[in-house]
Amino acid sequence: MKPNSITDTHATAAISDIVEALPPGMDLLLPGNPEGLAHELAGYDLDLLIVYGFNWKLPAAVLDTPRLGVINVHTSLLPKYRGPAPVLWAIRNGDTEVGITIHRMDERFDAGPILAQRGGIPLEDDVAPRPLWELIRPVLADLLASAIDQVARHVPGTAQDEASASAAGFIEPEFSVVDWSRSAREVHNQVRMFAFMGRDQAPMARVGDKQLRVFRTCLEPTDGIRVECADAPIWIVDSEAVKSP
Repeated sequence: MKPNSITDTHATAAISDIVEALPPGMDLLLPGNPEGLAHELAGYDLDLLIVYGFNWKLPAAVLDTPRLGVINVHTSLLPKYRGPAPVLWAIRNGDTEVGITIHRMDERFDAGPILAQRGGIPLEDDVAPRPLWELIRPVLADLLASAIDQVARHVPGTAQDEASASAAGFIEPEFSVVDWSRSAREVHNQVRMFAFMGRDQAPMARVGDKQLRVFRTCLEPTDGIRVECADAPIWIVDSEAVKSP
C-alpha cells in the first residue's frame, strides 16, 4: 500500500530505519491497539515481557501471556509521578533529581508491586534527553538485572503506598503559553520542560507587542529580554519572534 500523506511517508521511513537497525533475529511488532498486541504475542512462547516507555494500558490478555508476567521500567520513584510523562513533570516541578523504578505490571497505570528502585539521577538546569539517558543507562542496567533475578525467583515485590501516589499525565495544551503572572521559577521550569521536548515544542509568550517562541530563560541578570513575573524578573536569552495567531 502506498503512503497517502506526508505523515505516512515519514512513518514509513522511520519504520524502515528501525528495521534496518534491529539485531539479527529480533522481530518488530506493530499492533494497532492493545488487543492486537495480545494476538501478536500469543504466537510467542514468552517467559517474561519487559515494557519501557509504552503508553498503552495493557489488558489482562497481554499481562497473562508471559509465563512470569510483565514488568515495567518507569522513570520516577513510584508511586510518585504515575503516568506517561514522569520526567516532564519532574522538570516542570523543579525537581533536582529523578529515579528509576521497575515494577510488576497489573491493569492499573504504574501501580504494581515494586521490584527494584533507585533515585539520585540529577536533573541539571539545562537538562536534555541524551545526557540524561547517559546517566540513566547504567542505573537501569543494574536495576533490570536485579528485577529479572527476583522475577526468576518468584519474588512478588513490594506494594506501593497509595497515599503517596501522584500523577504525571500528558501536559495540558494551555501550558504551552507562558503566563507571566506565575513565579519566575515556575516560568523558568516551564521553558526548561519544553526545551527538553525539543525546540519545535517551545512555548509561546507575549512580550510587549511581540509574540515570541521562548527557547531558554535565566533567573539571574544576563543579556536578554527582561520580563517581570509575579515575584521576580526573568531573562529570555533565546527566542524568536512569530506572527500572532
